[in-house]
Amino acid sequence: MPGRRKKTQISVYLDPDIMTMLADFAARREQSQSTIAEAAIASFLSPDDAERREAVLAKRLDQIDRRMTRLERDLGISVETLAVFIRFWLTTTPALPEPAAQAARAKAAERYEAFITALGRRLAKGPKLRQEISEDMPGHDTPASFGRSSMESDI
Repeated sequence: MPGRRKKTQISVYLDPDIMTMLADFAARREQSQSTIAEAAIASFLSPDDAERREAVLAKRLDQIDRRMTRLERDLGISVETLAVFIRFWLTTTPALPEPAAQAARAKAAERYEAFITALGRRLAKGPKLRQEISEDMPGHDTPASFGRSSMESDI
């Protein structure tokens, strides 16, 4: 074959796991191990390798950023939900006289266990509250501070 340069042979030491991966990959592609190793080295040494790595890193950072944005949103929903419930409960629940308060405390553990059981079922089966709330709520870019009239209309 005129014009073709002779290739230089090198000796490389590979970890047994890497060698197995190379052999398996070469067999799947029906290529020689030398061809696969040459292509991998050429790719690693190519000038655009840094740009490819940067693109992969940027893509991964974008994914992490989107996840963080969802986590912040979900946390905001949780905090606002708890705040609305507490404010509603405090404004609508009258103080109990002492004999009734003692009975209520006795019943509290049973009611709490029922609540935890229901919460566990909800978390296991879904749908999650965050899935029920629209991502694009106009005018609700930041957590709202709820007043009494706003709270009562939300419940």
